[in-house]
Amino acid sequence: MSNMKNQVRLIGNLGMDPEIKEVGTNRKLAKFSLATNETYRNDKGERITETQWHNLIGWGRIAIICEKYLKKGAEIAVEGKLNNRSYVDREGHKRYVSEVVVSDMVLLGSRNKAMAEEG
Repeated sequence: MSNMKNQVRLIGNLGMDPEIKEVGTNRKLAKFSLATNETYRNDKGERITETQWHNLIGWGRIAIICEKYLKKGAEIAVEGKLNNRSYVDREGHKRYVSEVVVSDMVLLGSRNKAMAEEG
């Protein structure tokens, strides 16, 4: 049970192409957003879909995979941990960010399988 303390698993679609940055010597960082959808029926029987957006980051091997294979709209499954941090913006305001630090990722869907086979 100790492995379950801070674990996040999501399946969704990329909202943008990953943003890749070089950090230090030969270390890469990927930043990207993931949309997850939840569908339910309201009191009137209407089908409602709610979308949640998640900020994701990946380091090293994960960033290399993101750079090579991921494009906006791709369906992926990720596993990682939730990270909360704060920073001061250009105007001097303190901002808070929650993001998933990805430790494992699987490309889903036929389009992604074809991209992975090309690489």
